[in-house]
Amino acid sequence: MVKWVLIGLVLALPAQAEILAGHARVVDGDTLVIDAQKVRLFGIDAPEHDQLCKDAQGRDWPCGEAARDRLGVLAAGLVRCAGRGRDRYDRLLAVCSAGGRDLNAALVSEGMAEAYRKYARDYVPEEAQARAAQRGIWAGPHLAPEAVRRGPVQTPPGACRIKGNISKKGQIFHLPGSRDYDRTRIDETRGERWFCTEAEARAAGWRPMGS
Repeated sequence: MVKWVLIGLVLALPAQAEILAGHARVVDGDTLVIDAQKVRLFGIDAPEHDQLCKDAQGRDWPCGEAARDRLGVLAAGLVRCAGRGRDRYDRLLAVCSAGGRDLNAALVSEGMAEAYRKYARDYVPEEAQARAAQRGIWAGPHLAPEAVRRGPVQTPPGACRIKGNISKKGQIFHLPGSRDYDRTRIDETRGERWFCTEAEARAAGWRPMGS
């Protein structure tokens, strides 16, 4: 019986325990290539390569290029990546380090990436510190990288601006200005809808994000 349990554990581990080490080529602020294997840094989301952010004076700056360049500096030399699985593009999701430093954590703490809460909360403390210090992308307004990938912000129909979204968490509504509002897109063919008031959303069975 013990043998079968041990075998089951060994068979369950390879995807998570996959290790890559070598010199890395930087693709963008959260993607590396090591020995022809593409690696997506786990738990973080950096600005897209051509994305612009605002500084404290409201001026545009190339935050996507800055994130890529900073990762290039951090990843100089030997890089070691410990896998956490693979994404739908077959990229290795990994925590990578160089010179004993967690690259994922460093990018978030320096304001060069967000904590990717959609998939993990590992780097939320680093993001909170970067926000408080107004480092990097937190110096001024910016769109979440995921919102940039989805395209232009969805315009509400008329005055009803509350987004009723259906996800694995159930029926959730998002208020204008809330953290996930801009990145949330309403698909009415899936039963998602717009609401005019919170009371209307609650009465229809939706609950507020974060509740």
